[in-house]
Amino acid sequence: MPETLLAVDGLRKVFGHHVAVDSATFAVAAGGSLAIVGESGSGKTTVARMIAGLERPSAGTITVEGVDRPGGRVSTTLRRRWARQIQIVFQDPYGSLDRRQSARDSLREILDIHDSGLDDRAVTTRIEQLLDQVGLDTRQAGASPRALSGGQRQRIAIARALAADPQLLILDEAVAALDVSIQAQILNLLAKIRRDSGTAYLFITHDLAVARHIADDVIVMHRGSIVERGPIDDVLRTPNDDYTKRLIASVPRPGWKPRRGEAVIG
Repeated sequence: MPETLLAVDGLRKVFGHHVAVDSATFAVAAGGSLAIVGESGSGKTTVARMIAGLERPSAGTITVEGVDRPGGRVSTTLRRRWARQIQIVFQDPYGSLDRRQSARDSLREILDIHDSGLDDRAVTTRIEQLLDQVGLDTRQAGASPRALSGGQRQRIAIARALAADPQLLILDEAVAALDVSIQAQILNLLAKIRRDSGTAYLFITHDLAVARHIADDVIVMHRGSIVERGPIDDVLRTPNDDYTKRLIASVPRPGWKPRRGEAVIG
């Protein structure tokens, strides 16, 4: 049985009087892939941001490889050490990319930040490996973000995350803004990266159909709480919670056409 990479216990986040996440507990195995699924406002992105160190938990613990991560302020050195374990890719890569930098320069910056210990020649080789890994050619590698498509920008964002050689990659609605055909390309790319590198995934999405392509297990969140969990095929085949059933029913079937005023989730 794979060792536990990430363990989350009793995680809670309160914004003012609003409980965004209430007692979330789950684990991700080394090399595993877990999807957190829910509609907007379910708490799934807040969970991801706490694990990535972008939000402080109000309560609960986050443990990586058996070591607890304190919720208070930490040194820059410790934060960078954590970043080498966990990286996050967001829905909109354009906001996280420097518009003045080419893909190649963007990757060089990340390698410098994480003090890879490589000399200039080795850095150049590593950059070319990363670009090849995410399917970008020489022309695209030299372009600025504004000259690239959404799918190409997302490939750069994935390459930047991989440059830190993380053990866990959090993907927060990472394909939601892409056309369906481009979504499929990115999902296939992510599946290949996982097979080749053993990187574990925490996949945040509102789309169960997408989750099925990338995850082994799934957690369903509703109004800040986990309402269902299990192997994704089992949950999709025999859901127990009414909210999960509504989510599954909302996935468009082949030939489905929207009707005026039709509700997706009741």
